[in-house]
Amino acid sequence: VRGCGGAGVRGARVRGARVRGCGVPGCEGAGCEGAGCQGAGVRGAGVRTVLISHVEHKLARYADGDLPPGEERAVAKHLQSCERCRHALDEVRFAARLMTELRVVPAPASVWNSIQSTSGARPAVSAWLTPLRWAVACLAAIVAAAGVFYLSRGGTTRDGAIAERWEITRPETRTAERMSPGSLVDTDQSSRAVIKVGSIGTVSVEPATRVRLGQIGAPEFRLSLEVGTISAKIAAPPRLFFVDTPSSTVVDLGCAYTMRVAPDGGGQIQVTEGWTSLEWNGRESLVPAGAMAETRKDVGPGTPFFDDASPRLRQALSVLDFGGGAADALAVVLSESRVRDTLTLWHLLSRVDAASRERVYDRIAALSPPPASVVREKVLQLDAAMLKHWREELAWTW
Repeated sequence: VRGCGGAGVRGARVRGARVRGCGVPGCEGAGCEGAGCQGAGVRGAGVRTVLISHVEHKLARYADGDLPPGEERAVAKHLQSCERCRHALDEVRFAARLMTELRVVPAPASVWNSIQSTSGARPAVSAWLTPLRWAVACLAAIVAAAGVFYLSRGGTTRDGAIAERWEITRPETRTAERMSPGSLVDTDQSSRAVIKVGSIGTVSVEPATRVRLGQIGAPEFRLSLEVGTISAKIAAPPRLFFVDTPSSTVVDLGCAYTMRVAPDGGGQIQVTEGWTSLEWNGRESLVPAGAMAETRKDVGPGTPFFDDASPRLRQALSVLDFGGGAADALAVVLSESRVRDTLTLWHLLSRVDAASRERVYDRIAALSPPPASVVREKVLQLDAAMLKHWREELAWTW
């Protein structure tokens, strides 16, 4: 109950109705006189209940940047502490990305003829049918979004057949060609190429790059970056588009990123939108927008870090990941970390020994105190569900 914070509450009956005299939700009875209500909780009668007002009805406008500044700040503050509304916001943004894939096509002439022939007569509609019309409209929108999802998964062509070849465009010659899985896309020092990924996005192939085309269509789209640089922009459900490299697999989670692979097989990913996952032999690094991660052949992905992290942190992290894991390197990472660098520290929890794990936990907790639902002992035991829960709580600072 957000209610009376002072001596104004004299009764013990709090029933979720209204405070008589002040209009604050929570108190029922004549005990509240108004002056004591300060929105800080009901204290006078030993009652300490809190009613939470969620903001789902504002999330669409929040995602579009359409809220007044004051409301936008209030919603942002609420999202920091409400997992339910954060998940709802993720769904709003995902649906918006899907809707951008819908194409506008002209209606057949027969539709307009039918409309014109009946425009003069408008039959009466019972009032109870109005909700039904809304339900049908909502169902149509859902079906349309599902159609985008289906097309992105199936890689279908206009005639409904499964697309079995990739479409490659060469900007220099303004030519396009269709290539089969297994083919190589090579660029020299002065050429580029663009690979169309079904209906879900594109991959720009930079100069001096070699890409091997893999599977296309359901249940996935897959490329192999052997050397060089690509930039991918994908709008699709998670785990639909994959890029294999000599030192990791890049798993798209709905994002835009640049991936570089050196001749020795090592690489670097830089994410500009959304999230990616780097995976190799059970080792995983989750990389959000604004962050980077290095990869090494026979080692896999390193620990992700934000591109504005301090040079000392980045250097020490490289030692931890690929240089033997010196103890003094961990001390540097801990001391150089900021609140948003809990991204790096969270990943380190599962990559250091038990004694060092306690130090990492304590540093995260100092930078961003965990909620009561995060249990220290379970984190230190690397309980998968608890680690995931804490990551979701921390991610709003990343």
